[in-house]
Amino acid sequence: MKAALFLGTALGLSLPAAADWQFKSRSDLAPPRLNITIPATEDVEKGYLFVAPFAGFPDTPTEQHGPRQAGPYIFRDDGDLVWSGYGIYSIWSTNFQAGRWRGKDILFSFEGDHNPGYGHGHGHITIMDNHYETIRELRAGNHKLVDKHEFHIINEETGLIQIYQPVPRDLTAWGGSEEQQWIVNSIFQELDIATGKLLFEWASLDCISPDEAILPINPGQAGSGFNSSDAWDYFHINSVDKDSDGNYLISARDACSIHKINGTDGSIIWKLNGKDSSFKVPEEAEFCFQHHARFLSQQGDIEIISLYDNSAHGTEHGGGSEVHTAPTSSGKIVKVNTTSWEAELVQAFFPPDDLLSKSQGSTQILPNGNALLNWGSSGAVTEYLPDGTPVFHAYMDSDCLGLGVENYRAFRYNWTGIPNEEPAVVALRGEEGVTAYVSWNGDTETRVWRFYAVTDEYGSKEFLGEAARTSFETSLQIGHVNVLAISAEAIDINGRSLRNTGIASVEQEIKPGKKLVAPMGGTTPQKTMAQSGSRWKEYGIMKYLRLRIDEL
Repeated sequence: MKAALFLGTALGLSLPAAADWQFKSRSDLAPPRLNITIPATEDVEKGYLFVAPFAGFPDTPTEQHGPRQAGPYIFRDDGDLVWSGYGIYSIWSTNFQAGRWRGKDILFSFEGDHNPGYGHGHGHITIMDNHYETIRELRAGNHKLVDKHEFHIINEETGLIQIYQPVPRDLTAWGGSEEQQWIVNSIFQELDIATGKLLFEWASLDCISPDEAILPINPGQAGSGFNSSDAWDYFHINSVDKDSDGNYLISARDACSIHKINGTDGSIIWKLNGKDSSFKVPEEAEFCFQHHARFLSQQGDIEIISLYDNSAHGTEHGGGSEVHTAPTSSGKIVKVNTTSWEAELVQAFFPPDDLLSKSQGSTQILPNGNALLNWGSSGAVTEYLPDGTPVFHAYMDSDCLGLGVENYRAFRYNWTGIPNEEPAVVALRGEEGVTAYVSWNGDTETRVWRFYAVTDEYGSKEFLGEAARTSFETSLQIGHVNVLAISAEAIDINGRSLRNTGIASVEQEIKPGKKLVAPMGGTTPQKTMAQSGSRWKEYGIMKYLRLRIDEL
């Protein structure tokens, strides 16, 4: 009986949930299916979800992991797709957001190489307009490479980026051998977005001693320093912000500290937490291995900031050592007083399912006061009321494709998308006659789709009917009529025509085949993974079970 249970479980795990068959008009798109465990209430902030999930497990010739199409996405709260950026932002994309540049709404994302073992990336920032056309690519100044962690627009004119620059140094004072000579100089820059001109640069080794590192050079959890690819990442800047006075706020993950930097001379104004804190920090306000520090308000000697407190550091495959400083990760709002030099916890946001993310994460305070928490390597997002009550929670993919999915940051924004590409339309003949399907990737303005039969070679049209647009794809059942080709027209809320599709000849419908194994009911893979010590241990169990099945 136990062997049969093992076999059934293994088969269920080894057959990934289908990402296909979501859209008839866009069979090339297979976006992640959000696993929503707390449906959005009426208290969530308005706007769309901006995420860029990717697989935490490697694909092999016999195993595939979700999401099947890693990339930037815009979703509604019910998981309905608004825009897939798969193949538009290419290579590896993260830190996907909406913003404003010179009075216009834009999208931006990091594009480039991803080194998951060290949490680094090298590439550039790609900016698109609301027609989803590339209008700018931004690279670092001073012959350096942009890292994936930060791009933050200031006053619609400049952008903050950060850089990991490996440099050789004598590290024997910090326990390094004569062969351990490489350390990461954590750098941030402010650039003029239009010209790429470097406006300001700050480097950690100019101001911060490696004495403040939480993770020593040995045993090498933050890099062992033997070569430039394995440089000791003693500081690890992962976010940069700027206030109205021109000073900067940086998060130093591997020093477990947040620093305020003078925007004129680069000197340290204060340090929060870590080994050399300027403030007395009560236990409930402490944090470690954090991400995404942002100014919220500044008035006199009172400054309030938000941050994502990972409280954990370690690899996602269960190898090497792990450091945990709290039972779960959390979002925090912290107040500091620069007269009394005391810090105070204003509010904390704790995760459903006791999530603890060893990497990545973000805390966005929304216009209505809600907080949107992204749980990084745990692959989930939660929206909270200001008092910490969750009003929405979702994992980044569903069923077995949800195992190991990660997402660096998540945001909520209002967005108006008007794609330059024409809408997609297909017409399929099935048992109930002809049905037309239409979609327009990235469109937010269509309210009604009107469908037409194309009656001759000159493109003459005959009105067939219309359907309200309620999701990414809209369909109209035409029935058993003699229709050879179909087109559709997008209509906005004012009855204005936005765009016409091309002409689609009627094709025979092909339906998905029957699944060999029904989906496993009653469990949520993401919750199982969150409660286990390591997702990679679960992954190892899956591989073991598959090997046992092969032997049988």
